[in-house]
Amino acid sequence: MAKMLTNLCIIHQHPRILLALKKRRFGAGKWNGYGGKVEGEETMEECLHREVMEEGGIKINDPVKLGILEFEFPHSGLILENHIYKVTDFSGEPVETEEMNPKWFSVDELPFSSMWADDPYWMPLFLKNIKFKGRFVFDENEKVVEHLVEEVENL
Repeated sequence: MAKMLTNLCIIHQHPRILLALKKRRFGAGKWNGYGGKVEGEETMEECLHREVMEEGGIKINDPVKLGILEFEFPHSGLILENHIYKVTDFSGEPVETEEMNPKWFSVDELPFSSMWADDPYWMPLFLKNIKFKGRFVFDENEKVVEHLVEEVENL
């Protein structure tokens, strides 16, 4: 199976979280953070800064890595290794782009029914600043068929 290195940035200014509705390609129609594939020789953090600027028009400050999740899609032969970052400070105003449409949500009213099916498993740890690792296997309908999430000391 092909493995792709990706990242996800979620902006969390308690009690709210900035999510964006994905408008095209992989994950279209789902609320998610900003992120994408590492390209060429760029580092994970260079990729994170680039993706957030491209998808949301904002400059993030001091991203903190809280998780590493592996997503397996056996029906398509794809494995994603996704590094999850929290950002509490940014400059600029989130804007709609060709790829994403941003919206602030209360942490108590996250739209889990319109997010990736794995999000409810790890989001509580993310909200508490607890480091985690996990693995999810999805079926052809993007439903979770296997999962494991655990707290870790180090990533």
